Amino acid sequence: MNTQKKILVADDEIINLQFFDVMLSKLGFVVEKCDNGTDVIEKVKKFHPDLIILDNIMPGMTGREVAKILKNDPNYKDISIIMLSALDDVKDKVAGFEAGVDDYITKPFNFTEVLARINAVLRNRALFAQIAVREIRLNLAEELNKDLKENLSAFVGHIDELDKAIEIIHTTTSGENANPQDLSNLVKPVSEKIISVRKQIAVLDARIEKTINEWENLKKDEIGLPVLESQIRKFLHHSE
Repeated sequence: MNTQKKILVADDEIINLQFFDVMLSKLGFVVEKCDNGTDVIEKVKKFHPDLIILDNIMPGMTGREVAKILKNDPNYKDISIIMLSALDDVKDKVAGFEAGVDDYITKPFNFTEVLARINAVLRNRALFAQIAVREIRLNLAEELNKDLKENLSAFVGHIDELDKAIEIIHTTTSGENANPQDLSNLVKPVSEKIISVRKQIAVLDARIEKTINEWENLKKDEIGLPVLESQIRKFLHHSE
């Protein structure tokens, strides 16, 4: 078990707080407790948990209200939340999920099930984090690709200027005293190098163009990370 994972347990029933504290601590989690809905936000700011086990009915503020506040705050929206509730009504569950909770467990609960759901939620969060990192890397790669394309265009412009310079050299040194062979020996390697570079640029430009087209085709079926996360959550909740 990852000893770095921190769990905040918020429940106004002391026996539940003690139970979770003992059981989760034994499994290697770092546990913090809170028995009032109003105090949860401050605890989150100080403790920075990876996951919150949040009772829905608490004094001060309901778990659903707490979840809404956290999920609307960019600093805490990625914290996973498992809601505990004695309410087994479908509407209450739907309301909890709409507030942003990752899972919903009805009391009385079985700790084995709770632990399995904790592990599942943490794995899902890790997966979403990896997807987010991959999405950022792809965006950076796409930006780099565009920069390369622009720089290649500038590079071609510089080569064109060199071609013009060679023509000027031919024109200005074609007088009676000029030695055509010496001039040819000077200009020929440069001209050949320019031709070689142009071929390399053309090949690279074609590869970049192909990559851009492939990216554009993939984008047609691309699903943004927030939408993907929402769809996965809905699928998981409907499959229960």
